[in-house]
Amino acid sequence: MMESVKPMDVASGKGKLRRTFAKVINIKKLTGVVPEDNKVERVKKSQENVTFDKDLVKNAANLSESFDKLEEEYEKRLALEALLAKLFATISSIKSGYAQLQYAQSPYDPNGIQKSDNLVVAELKTLSELKQSFLKNQLDPNPDRTLVLAEIQELRSLLKTYEIMGKKLECQIKLKDSEIIFLKEKFEELMSQNKLMGKRLNQSGQLCNPLDHNLHISALNPTHFVTYLHHTVKSIRGFVKLMVEQMKLAAWEIDMAADAIQPEVFYYKQDHKCFAFEHYVCKVMFEAFHLPFFSNESSSKKKKKSREDKAMFFERFTELRSMKPKEYLASRPKSRFARFCRGKYLQLIHPKMEEAFFGHLHLRNQVTAGEFPETSLCTTFLEMAKRVWLLHCLAFSFDPEASIFQVPKGCRFSEVYMKSVAEEAFFSPEDDVNSSETEPGVAFTVVPGFRIGKTSIQCEVYLSRSCQRRPMR
Repeated sequence: MMESVKPMDVASGKGKLRRTFAKVINIKKLTGVVPEDNKVERVKKSQENVTFDKDLVKNAANLSESFDKLEEEYEKRLALEALLAKLFATISSIKSGYAQLQYAQSPYDPNGIQKSDNLVVAELKTLSELKQSFLKNQLDPNPDRTLVLAEIQELRSLLKTYEIMGKKLECQIKLKDSEIIFLKEKFEELMSQNKLMGKRLNQSGQLCNPLDHNLHISALNPTHFVTYLHHTVKSIRGFVKLMVEQMKLAAWEIDMAADAIQPEVFYYKQDHKCFAFEHYVCKVMFEAFHLPFFSNESSSKKKKKSREDKAMFFERFTELRSMKPKEYLASRPKSRFARFCRGKYLQLIHPKMEEAFFGHLHLRNQVTAGEFPETSLCTTFLEMAKRVWLLHCLAFSFDPEASIFQVPKGCRFSEVYMKSVAEEAFFSPEDDVNSSETEPGVAFTVVPGFRIGKTSIQCEVYLSRSCQRRPMR
């Protein structure tokens, strides 16, 4: 069935027909078919419309031309970026190839050298091509793709370079490991040689073990005394180190304290001021060393030393060396060694020093009462005191007994009786022309020396050029 035509559709069709006739009439009016009274006005309007249309066309053309220029500049800039990216990627490849060339030379790898050389040559050719394309303004037709490929190439070159660096480091690690193994083997060889030499010296009687409990008084010789002296000095230096650390914690002026012990001394190094404290400790601990049991009472009772006395001293030596000082003091609180420890501690550690270290004098009161607390300072002191007491007993076990000596300040240095603790004293200053006038003299004795019969054990001294020299007496 055919649909009926609606009134609205007919009306709309008539409106379209009416507008079409109006357009035709307007066109005819533009061509001049108009009434005479409106002719001039209609012509003017038509001219204005034509001018406006021309301006629109002109502006559209200008905009199109501007867009073309911007697009051209963007493409040119993108092409230059692609060229630079490819340039840097090529340089990275050359660096990678050069690194491969170096790695292939050690150890020598002819195939690797040839391969890396070809890579470097190819990349150099690529550089030349890039240069020519830039000079001839031959831009890349696909810059986006070139940018991505250049980034991939650069990352691959960097990865290759890092791989080669890693291989070089691995080779260096292997080389260091082999050096360590070689040095360990050499060290073990030297240790075995030292042990062998020690056994030979022991068999010949030239070396003794200070911990040898089978030592007899008849077998004593100066070598035993030198060995025990070495251990005694080692314990003294350990105590001095602890004392200086306590001074620093108590905010003491180390320089002022050293100058108070030994004034007007030129030290070659700042660390050398510890020798002043070592001198102070040795001076206190070895005071009255030449008297039996460090006391005038014993020397006044017996002026002549018999073999029984020497045996008694050696017996004291043998008895104490196998025990810890705390155990010995606990079992014999009224012994000579106990009195020696109390007296030396109270003399060595001044009340002001103890109060600065601990903030009180409780430790001093306990020592006076005959008790040494479990502190690092007391433990180190007792170990040092035990070594000095053992050395004293051993000295009086010899026949004749060992004697002690020290060198006065300003004395001329002698290698027979002295040993310098600072080698810098023998280096002549650059400003001095005559080295004899600047020969160093003894500033102070650090560790005293000893004589056992005709054997002299050198004392340790600190030399300084500021001291006036005295002749040896």
